[in-house]
Parts: sequence; C-alpha cells; structure tokens
Amino acid sequence: MADSIQPQKHIHFIGMGGIGMSALALILAERGHSVSGSDRKLTPAMQALESKALALFDSQVSKNFAHLQSRGIEAPLVVVSTAIPSTNPELIEAQRLDLTIWHRSDLLAWLIEQQPAIAVAGSHGKTTTSTLVTTLLATVGEDPTAVIGGVVPCYGSNGHTGHGRLLVAEADESDGSLVKFKASLGIITNLELDHTDHYRNLDDLIETMKTFGRGCKRLLINHDDPILKEHFEADACWSVHQVETADYAALPVQLDGDRTIADYYEQGHRVGQITLPLPGLHNLSNVVAALAACRMEGVPIDALLSAVTELRSPGRRFDFRGEWQGRQVVDDYAHHPSEVQATLTMAQLMVQSGRSPLPHTPKRLLAVFQPHRYSRTEEFLNAFAQALVSAEVLVLAPIYGAGEQPIEGINSELLARTIRLIDPNQPVFVASTMEQLTGLVKQHSRPDDLILAMGAGDVNSLWERLSKKGIGGEASCSPAIAA
Repeated sequence: MADSIQPQKHIHFIGMGGIGMSALALILAERGHSVSGSDRKLTPAMQALESKALALFDSQVSKNFAHLQSRGIEAPLVVVSTAIPSTNPELIEAQRLDLTIWHRSDLLAWLIEQQPAIAVAGSHGKTTTSTLVTTLLATVGEDPTAVIGGVVPCYGSNGHTGHGRLLVAEADESDGSLVKFKASLGIITNLELDHTDHYRNLDDLIETMKTFGRGCKRLLINHDDPILKEHFEADACWSVHQVETADYAALPVQLDGDRTIADYYEQGHRVGQITLPLPGLHNLSNVVAALAACRMEGVPIDALLSAVTELRSPGRRFDFRGEWQGRQVVDDYAHHPSEVQATLTMAQLMVQSGRSPLPHTPKRLLAVFQPHRYSRTEEFLNAFAQALVSAEVLVLAPIYGAGEQPIEGINSELLARTIRLIDPNQPVFVASTMEQLTGLVKQHSRPDDLILAMGAGDVNSLWERLSKKGIGGEASCSPAIAA
C-alpha cells in the first residue's frame, strides 16, 4: 500500500454500490478528493453520491477507464473490495493499464492512520456497536468521522465526514484484512466461527483477531465472551453479567420489549441507572461497549448518561418497514445462528411482555428466514435449526448464494427437515422462489402478527413485494431496533 493519497489524486471505486465502499467514497469526496465509481447497477448508495462524484457507471466494463481518460483522468487510484473477482473486466483493464490498485481495507487503513480511531471488530454486533459509539460521540458534540457498514440514524448515512478528533470504523473480519488497521482503540465484541470460506477453523480466526488486537494501541473486549476471556489480554473489558472483574458493566434491572433498564458501573462502583430505548440483553452489551469506548477516549460520564436516550440502531437491524393488512413487517440482517437466536428472542420479548417500539404490540411472531451462502448453511445447519425452532410460525426462503456455487443437497428444504427432527409439530413452510415466499407469508400470517424477515440476501425485498400486490401501504417511519 502507498504511504498516502495525494490531494489531487483521482480515486475510482469498482463496486462503489457496496455499503462499505460507498462510505469511503463519500468521505473522500467530502474531503476534497475527486472520485468516481461503478457497479452492476446504480444503487441508492451510489445515487446519494451523484452530486459529489465525477462519474458513476452502471456496469463494470473496461471502457469505463476510457471514459475517465476522456475527462482528463489519466491514472486513477483504483479501489476494489473482496467481492470483486479476478475475472471482473474492469479490474482486468485496470491491471492492463498498470494502475495502482488498493483493496478497500488499504484505503480504510490509510484513513485510520490519519487521526485517532476507534475500530470495532467481532463476529456479531460490530455494525450496531460502531453505530452506538458514533451516536454517543455525535450527541455529546464530538462530531466523529464514521465509516460504518450500516446507515447511522443520526447522520442518515453509512459515512460521515466529521470535524472532531475521532474516527469510528467498523472492522470487518470476513476476509482477514482488518489486521491492517492500526487504531488508537480496538474493540472486539465477541468471537464465533463464521466465514468458513476464509477461516480454516476457530483457531485461525482467533489468531487473526489477535493480530488485529496487537495492532491497536489499546484493546477493549467483552468479558462475557468465553473465547475472548480465555485467549485475549486487553486494556479493559465490559460485562452485563458481573461487576467485580469488569472495568465497565451494566446489570439489567428490567428487560421489556421496547426498553432496557440497567444499573451502570465503572471499576466496580455504581455510577447510576440508565434506560435504553433498545430491547434485549445483547443490545445492553453493545451499549456498554460503546460507553466504555467513549470513556476510554475521555468523554465525561455525565454527558454520556444523558446521551444514551438518543441511541438508535443502524438500518436493517430490526427495521420496521410498514403495516400490511394489520401485520407489521420488520427487516433484519441476522444471518448467523447466534444473530438469528438473539433477534428471535428480542421479538418474542415484545410479544410476551406486551411492550414494543412498533406502532402496535404484536400478538404472534411469524419468522421468515433466508439462509445466506451454501457453505454457511452446510456448516451451521444444526445450529440454524436449533435457533429457528422457537419461531411460532416459520417460512423459509430459498438460499441466497452470494456468488457461491450450489452444494448438492444443501437447500432450505434440508433445513426444514432438520427443524422438524427437533420439533415435528413446528409449522415450517419452504418457498422455492421469492414470489412463492410472498404467497406463503400471505397465506399463513394473520392480523396482529409481527412478520420478521431475517437474512443478508434479497429477503429484505419482502415488504416491497407485499406492497406491490396493492394490499400494502407506504412504510411509516419508526426507530430501528438493533439485533
């Protein structure tokens, strides 16, 4: 990686429409750099950059560089992500032209080196935790720069160019590239094997995360996570289960479907009681991590305790989309067994407690799940079944391959059979197409249901598919709740 990017250097993003790439492009554009980008279509994230970018391309072809050359751009710095294959025609042309090519992580590492940075890593909760850190800092007037893998509600964007001292970045572990980040403060939320297309086993993941931790000046970890507790040495830790051995802790007093009340502690001393507009024990843990990070960066506690009431989660984390025939439709990014279990537990808490942040408290849960990647489905088949069996009614979408080739015998019907082995009476229905999925949801849901669509693929189109049938309305605005 080059040591720096000269102010006059043009930067071209292949795959600019991705949530991480678009955030980087936005920040560089707002810092005065000339940027352009391409994707297979003009995504909303790219359209948001229309007024800031020199050029946007709705295809990834070699002639894009000729177009840039016609506009006086001779040798742009090219940025790609792991999602761009070596066979990509635009990437091949960049190599033929002998252009400098950076991985997305190289660019983020360069940004992290420009100012004090908080980098949030972990198997689950990193988007939510980095959003909460950003929101707390913004609320107390710190105005951080943010590069997040989700839309931060207080900014309405996944990227923000702040004028404050700090940068907050989500550090994605999926391809191991986070070892490049040299942050002032690193956070690890938890560790659990995932991304088995990259990691051979859990030990491989642990070693990668240890390298990330060693690269940070200070490290903050979750004391409640058994793997982190056993394998990592850190400057500080947090807990939602115990006070004595944690530097920062919050013990729940009351868990409702629309809020969490907890006693907050620092160094074993009770500081006060906090009421969070976020349900679920996992969200309490995310909030304590965010509070701890801000405290380690010198933010006064009184300001933070006032700011917790402003916390909101990123988009696609228990994101209320609208009402359809008396059913409330929620979209969530959960695509790992632990995430699915946490999301279902939170939704069931809303039904059981009679309290909910949704416009109406639901009386029943209908879960819709789309497995993401054939390899992940095969690796965690039994764990997915154990998590999903708790849903009152379950509808399974076809697997979203995310570019993977199908694995023989690995499909949503296999997942359904595995669930039925655990509970033969579990109502589970399998769709072979997204259109059929919509029909099954219509058939098996009823008024006052919470329809919870989970997955990292195109299952997030369920609300639009229901609405297009002429029996839905526009989604009304409601705070998202992290999962």
